[in-house]
Amino acid sequence: MQLWRSLIIFLLPLVALAQQTAVSGTILDETGLPLPLAHVTVIGQQAGTTTDLEGNYLLESLPPGTHTLRVTAMGYRPGISEFRLQPGETARLDLHLEPAVEQLSETVVTGTMKAVNRTDTPVPVEVYSPTFFKRNPTANIFEGLQNVNGVRPQINCNVCNTGDIHINGLEGPYTLVLIDGMPIVSGLGTVYGLSGIPNSLIEQVEIVKGPASSLYGSEAVGGLINVITKAPLGAPEFFSDGFVTGWGEYNLDAGGKIRVSPKSDLLLGVNYFNYDVPIDNNGDNFTDVTLQERISIFQKWQVKRPQNRVLQWAGRFFYEDRWGGEMQWTPANRGGDQVYGESIYTRRWEVLARYQLPTEEPLMLAVSYNDHDQNSVYGDTPYLAQQRIGFGQLTWDKTAGRHDLLAGLALRYTYYDDNTPATANGGENNPDQVWLPGIFVQDEWKFSPRHSLLSGLRYDYDRRHGSVVTPRVAYRWKTSEFGVLRLNAGTGFRVVNLFTEDHAALTGARDVIIEEDLQPERSWNANLNYLQKFYTRSGHFFALDASAFYTRFTNAIIPDYDSNPDEIRYRNLDGKAVSMGLSANLEMAHASGLRVSLGATLQDVSNTQNGQRQRQILTENFMGTWSVGYEIRALRLAVDYTGNLYGPMRLPLLGELDPRREFSPVWSLQNIQLTYKGLGGFQLYGGVKNLLDWTPNRGNPFIIARASDPFDRNVTFNASGDPVATPDNPYALTFDPSYVYGPNQGIRAFIGLRYQVD
Repeated sequence: MQLWRSLIIFLLPLVALAQQTAVSGTILDETGLPLPLAHVTVIGQQAGTTTDLEGNYLLESLPPGTHTLRVTAMGYRPGISEFRLQPGETARLDLHLEPAVEQLSETVVTGTMKAVNRTDTPVPVEVYSPTFFKRNPTANIFEGLQNVNGVRPQINCNVCNTGDIHINGLEGPYTLVLIDGMPIVSGLGTVYGLSGIPNSLIEQVEIVKGPASSLYGSEAVGGLINVITKAPLGAPEFFSDGFVTGWGEYNLDAGGKIRVSPKSDLLLGVNYFNYDVPIDNNGDNFTDVTLQERISIFQKWQVKRPQNRVLQWAGRFFYEDRWGGEMQWTPANRGGDQVYGESIYTRRWEVLARYQLPTEEPLMLAVSYNDHDQNSVYGDTPYLAQQRIGFGQLTWDKTAGRHDLLAGLALRYTYYDDNTPATANGGENNPDQVWLPGIFVQDEWKFSPRHSLLSGLRYDYDRRHGSVVTPRVAYRWKTSEFGVLRLNAGTGFRVVNLFTEDHAALTGARDVIIEEDLQPERSWNANLNYLQKFYTRSGHFFALDASAFYTRFTNAIIPDYDSNPDEIRYRNLDGKAVSMGLSANLEMAHASGLRVSLGATLQDVSNTQNGQRQRQILTENFMGTWSVGYEIRALRLAVDYTGNLYGPMRLPLLGELDPRREFSPVWSLQNIQLTYKGLGGFQLYGGVKNLLDWTPNRGNPFIIARASDPFDRNVTFNASGDPVATPDNPYALTFDPSYVYGPNQGIRAFIGLRYQVD
């Protein structure tokens, strides 16, 4: 008997081991393609793995019973499914992951220059994936941002259609645009810097609303946009995405990665856009939309180094020929005074690189340079400009106990020259050259698991303005596993760069008057943000991201359109300018395939001088955005309905007799798209843009003032140089294309095809 007892005791562990079970399967995306490197875990068990290149996984040594499998992958909503295992059984469980409504759990770098989980950073950062932009395909990121809450692409000229990006109602010069963290897009190149980057090469777009000058220096006054491109290792082997619209627009993205050597990979992307069909639906004899031909070539290299040290560099070449004007204009009329046209030739190239030094201390060197050459004519007025920006930065990143430290040295060089009075001094050409050295430090103190405090300080020196100091502080309270409350306060600054004030100022029909030596603008900002996410066991997802913001400016440079209809006057505001409001985003996803994204912003942007408060021109007091999608899995068909809504904004009239509206109406752009995903690696998509056929000429007698007399030959002026009313000119107007607040392109259909090999 004793022998049997001993034998049973000896065999019990072996019997228990034999009762261990396993689960295996394949993780797929919504199109049925395998998802490599997805994280697979069993909740409540010490079991986890990642999928291989074919999306397969295997988890062994699981006890019998009911378990919950959880799968996460970058850019996708977590997949959760229950399964039951019998003793000795190996179960099969495949899962399809749906694209994330928004990458709320993604790694972000823009807020603190460190790669951290979005809920762990003290600085609120909004993240948008390529999936977000595919719901309303556009030819460039500039247009794609129209469905981001609190962000509005602003077209500044009815004829040439160039523009800038508004964040929380602030003008484009207050928005800093980065590519892979490098400030190579500035002033002259903003609209071009956001064009020509193939959407398929974009890893994500990160947006910070509010000053970020303590890390990024000048121009990060109202916010920044960081376009992050894919690393070559994670890029598709080949991709192509092309579409055509009913207006005759053609857009093609193509490229992929190339293995140059066992230690070097190259990412190549090409974008081509063409629109050459003049259309005049509003009958003013001017093109409704600027005609364009654009090509952009992008390359990014990555080299494997010992200890995973970073070495990568990238380059982009961009060329564009765009024109708008009277319908009979041809290149032979360029620069003449018989037929009015605005023709812009742009040639731009950019290079950027990152190199981690082979030192014990973590030191990262980042450099970038761009050269922008623009040859333009506006009627018979030439505008020739060159801008070069060089940037270098050395950062030290160190963790010491509960302190996460960052310090850096930065140097930025800006060269700007044109043929206007902006770069003239005493009748001689005097290009603007600015060296802007800076030093910054940052400390994030994690004094408890749920609380952290970030403080930062930056010092910059501009020989024209002297020393500029920009501090900031941020507090984070992680209220729960998926909830975080953040309070941010800080300052921003912007040194003078006249061109960035208003594109139309140096290219339109008005004279530019600079009334004084412009001083750098300063801003003070406070932002309270709350983010809460909810995941249910059945795979449902909800998220609320709400903010209250307040920004106050001193020395604000505000263009004065009102004092003289033929002039734009610039001076530092002797008073204050304020932007304040509330913003909220609500994200929902249902296991049935329904996705809903809603956003709304209420804002009040004004300036006060001599006790007089005035609402800022071309700024809406409210806006809303939405995206509703539903996937019919049985048909492998996805439906997406996207749109935006803008409140009234004050518009630049030419005088008291101007019959056009002083305020824009409430207006909306709405789109619908169908995507068929049952063609293997192909996706066929199509739909309709601007469903309401809205254009800004609705309710207005005309949009472009004096379109029939673009050279003002039949305008009578008084002794002071002001236009006077005549029978031929009853409203006392001059030719002016600056009355613009939205795109002038009506309803149109589109169809496209995507193909990707991973």
